[in-house]
Amino acid sequence: MGVKSNRAAGGPVLAVVRCGEAGSLRIEASPAEYRRLLAWGRRWPQREWAVENANGLGRHLVQWLVARGKTVVDVPASATSRVRQLTRGGGRKNDRIDAAAAVTAHIHGDGREVNRDDHTTALALLDERRVNPAQAQARARTVNQLHAVLRDLLPGGAPPQLSADQATALLRTVRPAGDVEKVRKDLARDLVTEIRVLDKRLTENAVHMEELVESSGSSLMNTPGVGPVLAARLVGRVGRAGRFATAAAFANYAGTAPIEIVSADKARHRLSRSGDRQLNSVLHTIAVTQIRMPSAPGHAYYQRRLSEGKTPREAKRCLKRRLADHVWRVMIADERRSKHRLPQAT
Repeated sequence: MGVKSNRAAGGPVLAVVRCGEAGSLRIEASPAEYRRLLAWGRRWPQREWAVENANGLGRHLVQWLVARGKTVVDVPASATSRVRQLTRGGGRKNDRIDAAAAVTAHIHGDGREVNRDDHTTALALLDERRVNPAQAQARARTVNQLHAVLRDLLPGGAPPQLSADQATALLRTVRPAGDVEKVRKDLARDLVTEIRVLDKRLTENAVHMEELVESSGSSLMNTPGVGPVLAARLVGRVGRAGRFATAAAFANYAGTAPIEIVSADKARHRLSRSGDRQLNSVLHTIAVTQIRMPSAPGHAYYQRRLSEGKTPREAKRCLKRRLADHVWRVMIADERRSKHRLPQAT
């Protein structure tokens, strides 16, 4: 059965289901309509659900079906488009045609089974909250305001790297002379309180991340330079590492695999600007941290590359590529262990 999700202008999300010429059904996005969809599908004893854009508009319906034990396959829009072009109809497009194209694409192997939301989704949500631009900008703006006020209260202002505790200690030394200085000190206290609230949220976020990473059985934090936040970001952004057939495929996804350029019998490599840039940033942070740690394996590898004539930038890129392989192998091993534990737990 193929499902096509669509959002009409000003209307609800609609789904069209089709199985060959057996019939089709249009439903609205509501629990009652979802149940009607299941009841309608029971006329076919053996069935799978092929959904176009399972991580987009169809995500809610997909997760609702998966939670009820249904087999759901995500079919990329590019596959349904290819089916439409190769079949009769001259590239015509509507919800019923798309739903039938999703079934055809699934039959030909263009799709992957959708898993139920798990700890990887939870970690991705926590990471998204942590790196939310509004939250990061709010803290930076508050800290800047505090520094501006402290410049008028203290000779020379405050140090650039200033924590809430340090700011509180500095304010204790201020003896206001007049109403203006008193208002400035009160304002500084309010700003310190705001910073404490924001820092508390970040701390709670990191603690929650660490708990989820540990409960998932991940061993990423055993890698030098990988703490709870970076481990959570890796798991959240990668999801299931097994979806990458090789370490090279994972490195390409993370943007750490150099791109080969061959011209006039001359081969060279240039830096890849594609891939998941957030994931690339995590690997960069791990590389920089290991370079600064004499006991870390990455430090010895970096020094060896320098001795071979690589520039510091080139050596760092090589280390990031090596770390991508390491992270993929660790996550694959973790997934295999979790599969072995699962039958025992049940």
